[in-house]
Parts: sequence; structure tokens; C-alpha cells
Amino acid sequence: MRHILQICTGAWDESNYTIEAIIERVRVISAKISVDKEIIGWSIDKSLYQKVGDFLHGQGIQMLLWLPCFSEIGGIAQPDETVDVFGQSIIVPLAQPGEDFAFCCPSSPRNIQIVESLYEEHFADCGFDGVFLDKVRGQSFVAGVPGVLSCGCERCQKAFLERGVDLEGVRNLYEEKGDAFFDMRSYPPGGEFELVEPVAQRFFEAKEEIVASAVWELCDFFRNKGLEVGLDLFAPLVSRFVGQNYALITKRADFIKPMLYRRTEAPAGIGYEYELFEKHAPAARKPAAPAMDRAFMDTQLEAVGQASCERYPGIEINYLKDIARTDPGYVRESLAEVKEFGFEGVALCWNVMEAPEGHIEAIADLA
Repeated sequence: MRHILQICTGAWDESNYTIEAIIERVRVISAKISVDKEIIGWSIDKSLYQKVGDFLHGQGIQMLLWLPCFSEIGGIAQPDETVDVFGQSIIVPLAQPGEDFAFCCPSSPRNIQIVESLYEEHFADCGFDGVFLDKVRGQSFVAGVPGVLSCGCERCQKAFLERGVDLEGVRNLYEEKGDAFFDMRSYPPGGEFELVEPVAQRFFEAKEEIVASAVWELCDFFRNKGLEVGLDLFAPLVSRFVGQNYALITKRADFIKPMLYRRTEAPAGIGYEYELFEKHAPAARKPAAPAMDRAFMDTQLEAVGQASCERYPGIEINYLKDIARTDPGYVRESLAEVKEFGFEGVALCWNVMEAPEGHIEAIADLA
């Protein structure tokens, strides 16, 4: 099985680890398993990438830049913000060092230009073989219903209308139905949920088209530079909320890393995100929160198969008390399920610098 390592260096102006520590960590892990790529970022310390890149390339490992797109760029630039369909600013109650989870408008040409310019200014001469585009989505229920019912700026109103969705109708429906706006008609185990209300269903479909269009533009920009492009995606169960349709968004990517995080109590954790849906739309007709067991993981892996590029399901192997409650048995179980599906490989997330030794040994057992 091919492996991708993911290393969080820290935010734009941070550097959580020394160059020597990163190199030593990769050296130890790559002696136990075959490593194909390393995703690293998004500090703007060029010397870090140049020196780590020299080591990686000497080991035959590709180096990919971990680059946030529609969130976190407010920490280094002035993007066009996103608003909800009522035209109100979206309040994000959750923030942590290096990540504010404040999303910007996906239909804004200016925001796309900011991402491209960030690469050109800070990373183009660092020796990257590719880019890993993170935050290629809209806000989730982390910001409540307003986060999911976005973006409603003038640009997005026009973009939705071009796709047959009048946001006034969406607003009226939500004001009339409340939680029932999110009533589900069905949830195919291997696919996206379908909503009862046609207006609501089409809103989410159009949102996926708007997000995909922006992501395609970024993919084309980086691929035209000879760079490999990977995408970070929500698990299929919750991907529709944030505007990520697997069959659509992956059309111009080289690979994806679905975040199949079953033990993460933070944004992108599957159970965490679904519980927020239940919290903010408690009366909506929907399936009960699934057990985060092997059977559930199989449904997500089945849905991942819709992607039109290489697939490296992501499992969390770092341990953080109360946030990522992982253990060697869980890591071994997740890897075994991915291996059974015969995908191209697996991504070891989201920061191997914080993975306990027992977790690495569990991976080596199945390599």
C-alpha cells in the first residue's frame, strides 16, 4: 500500500518544528513503510521546504504544499468574505491557534487570485512537486445554519440564479419550514443524501457546482505549472453540506484525501460534524447519527469510489487528548478497511509529527 504523510508545520507565520525534527520523523517512518508523498505546510518559511525537500527528493518522496484556499487566507490577505443567504455576516464560534475556520466567498475571482498569488510569492521557488488544496469548500454547521446556507453575496446570488436557483426562494422556504428545510428523502449508504424539498435539494446541488467551478480553476492553474494537485474532502456523509460533490469536484484533480476521521472531535470529524447538524436542525427528518464502526466506514469508502481520480482515504493517526482519541487498534482497523477496498493508498493524517510510536508500528504491521 502506498502512503502519504501529512505534516502540519504551523500557520503562515508559525514554525512548530525544526527542520531536523521533521527530517528525522520522516526518516524513521519511511524506514518502516513505503512513503510516496509528503504533504507539508503552510508556514511561509521557505528555508524549511527547501531543506526538507532536498531530503525527501533524495529518498524518492514527492513534496506537496499544504495550501488552504477558502479559509485561513484572511490571516495573510484580505479576501472577499462570505455571507449567508440573508446577507448577514457569518459568526464562527470556533477558533484555534493557526485556524479560524472563517470562510471566504468561493465565487470571487479575487479570492482565487489571492490563492494563486500566495503560491507565487511564498512557495513557487521551494521545490514543491505538487499542491494539496485544503478548505476547498463552504462553511459547515460549525457556524450553525447560516454557515451551511451560504454564500449569499451579490456574486453568489448571480451564480445561483445562473444555475436555476433564486436565493429569495431559498430564504422564503427556510423561513417557512425551519428545520424541515433539511428533511431528507433518503440517504443512500454509498452516496449523498437527498432532500424532500426540491428548492432545498437544488440549492445544495448548485452550491456544489459553484464550489467545483472555483476548484477546477485552481486545479488548472497549478497543473499548468506542472504540479500534481490533491484535494482535501469531507467524508461523503457530510460533504453535501459544504458543497463537495465527489463526482464533480474531482474532475481536474490528480488525487483526493477524503477525511474519514471517525475519532476526531473537531471540524471535519465525521461524528462531530453530524452532531452539529443534529444540534442546529434538531427537528429535521434524518437518519440517526451512525455508529463510527467498520460497517459505517465501509459505506464511506464505497462512496469515495465515485471520485474520478486517485483516492487516498485519510485516517487520523495523531493523538490529541479530547480531540483525536486514536489508538493502535483503531489505526490498524482503519488501514485494514482501506486496504480491502483496493484504493491507490492511504493518507496518514493530519500530523504525523504527533503520532505515537505505537500508531506507527500498527501501520508497519499492515504495510
